[in-house]
Amino acid sequence: MPSYAVKEAADLLGVSDDTVRRWIDAGKLQAADRAEHNGRVAIDGAVLAKFAQQLAAEAPTPEARPVVSESARNRFTGLVTRVVRDTVMAQVDIQAGPHRIVSLMSREAADDLGLEPGVLAIAAVKSTNVVIEVPGPHRMENHS
Repeated sequence: MPSYAVKEAADLLGVSDDTVRRWIDAGKLQAADRAEHNGRVAIDGAVLAKFAQQLAAEAPTPEARPVVSESARNRFTGLVTRVVRDTVMAQVDIQAGPHRIVSLMSREAADDLGLEPGVLAIAAVKSTNVVIEVPGPHRMENHS
């Protein structure tokens, strides 16, 4: 199991070394047995990862504000017709009039949005790569 020195832990958590030491002294963050680390203070990786998640969960989040403008110009309102989830990703199909829009996203995002067939959704499309296809030549019929 990896372990991290106080300075490394502080860098990973985005705080000072002193803050990490205070958390350890207050019992908020569990330090590893010093005997296993040549007498130095260290934090086991799994403990640090769990603590980082707790810090993130406790952090205040800014209040959501309505979107008044965005760079995506192509917005398709439609109904979700299909959601295929695996352990990591989800494929979401939206029928917007005659247009079928397919989005690939994380499963977590699809779950958080509550995407299921029948849900009204908006697909906002902004692409830096658009493929243009040209059909074969059109044959003009000779009507003489």
